[in-house]
Amino acid sequence: MVVCVKDLYKEKEKYGDKEITLRGWVKTARDSKSIGFIEMNDGTFFKNVQIVYEDTLPNFADITKVTIYSSIEVEGKVLLTPDAKQPFEIKASSITVLGKCDADYPLQKKGHSVEFMREQAYLRPRANLFNAVFRVRSVAAMAIHEYFQDRGYVYVHTPLITANDGEGAGEMFQVTTLDLDRVASSGKVEYDRDFFGKKVGLTVTGQLEGETYAHAFGKIYTFGPTFRAENSNTKTHAAEFWMIEPEICFCDLDGVMDIEEDMLKHIVSTVLEKCPEEMEFLNKFVAPGLIEKLQKLLDSKFTRISHEDVITILKDAKVDFEFKPEYGEDIAKEHEKYITEYFNGPVFITNWPKDIKAFYMKQNPDGKTVAAVDLEVPGAGELIGGSQREEDYDKLVARMDELGMKKEGLDWYLNLRKYGTTIHSGFGMGFERLLIYLTGVENIRDVIPYPRTPGNCEF
Repeated sequence: MVVCVKDLYKEKEKYGDKEITLRGWVKTARDSKSIGFIEMNDGTFFKNVQIVYEDTLPNFADITKVTIYSSIEVEGKVLLTPDAKQPFEIKASSITVLGKCDADYPLQKKGHSVEFMREQAYLRPRANLFNAVFRVRSVAAMAIHEYFQDRGYVYVHTPLITANDGEGAGEMFQVTTLDLDRVASSGKVEYDRDFFGKKVGLTVTGQLEGETYAHAFGKIYTFGPTFRAENSNTKTHAAEFWMIEPEICFCDLDGVMDIEEDMLKHIVSTVLEKCPEEMEFLNKFVAPGLIEKLQKLLDSKFTRISHEDVITILKDAKVDFEFKPEYGEDIAKEHEKYITEYFNGPVFITNWPKDIKAFYMKQNPDGKTVAAVDLEVPGAGELIGGSQREEDYDKLVARMDELGMKKEGLDWYLNLRKYGTTIHSGFGMGFERLLIYLTGVENIRDVIPYPRTPGNCEF
């Protein structure tokens, strides 16, 4: 009977004294003259299984030479050891090497820096740190889909290739089939001869297209890759990352904050429930206090405060900030940290100055601010950004004119305001930012399988 490691741990009493077969990889190996020990794992569970074998095996001498990360098949009896460090072990009656691992395998049993591991990105999920991180990534993704699906949202696949810069920031990667050498020699770009007959790029957001589907289904979400051609080398920026973007009709700013808080708590509680071994490892070796931090979030009622009031608190603070807080301006990382500590928990900052926010956000009656919200969480800063969308056609057109934006190509988006408009809201959450928060891992390059950053597109 072939059994996986996860089932062994979850139902060990069921397999006690039974003969089973395991298939997996050697994580550690040690031996003496007449007995040997192998720790193996098949990828289904964070913890390893100890295999005990004796010199009665016909290939004992060969097994003592087995190398780390060779794949093996083990047949043997499950011995329950409730008083030992491990709750059970396997007494092997047969061990077969299925695939030998060469001695020059880069991830030997010693400490490796995360920088070295990035150079071995195709091997790093085998290491404990990344095994834990990417299991959490998988479970967090499942929790996101579970949250929205269970509440009647429709999952929409918005396009990755688009002619629309939804954020208006001009940070799109261009997509073309034109001969760039010919373009360079001729000195002109003939977009009408390109594949799509126009200038297009990789999407920076699925929001605009998402709004169109929200006006048919009521509430939708997107969850997919987005791209920013931003030459930034910070720990929280990548050129390719994943975004969760719900759009909800008949929902104002207060309503969208309710959804953000409820969704985040669902994800956190699911990860803590489904990944106890991984979270215990991360809490012990990566970010001491991580589990306590996440549990505190679950028990918190998120504070809601306006941007203006936040600036007042920052100005009154007896702190020598590197960047002086000012009304009408954005806040810095140090300000985010101070505010979450000030309120001892997550904080929704609302009603931001319109001049530093996107064109599509609902304009407040004061003419100075928009109904936008950023969620700041302790230890990570901004995690989610959202807003009520401007549903008034004339106000949206006027705002685009004020910003000098071209309306050509966005007529379909403007038409939503003419064809049955509603009060509607939405938000965006960077998946990797969420994973940094959930795992305590500091660098975005270490929570995405193959990071794409300036000057780096390996594997």
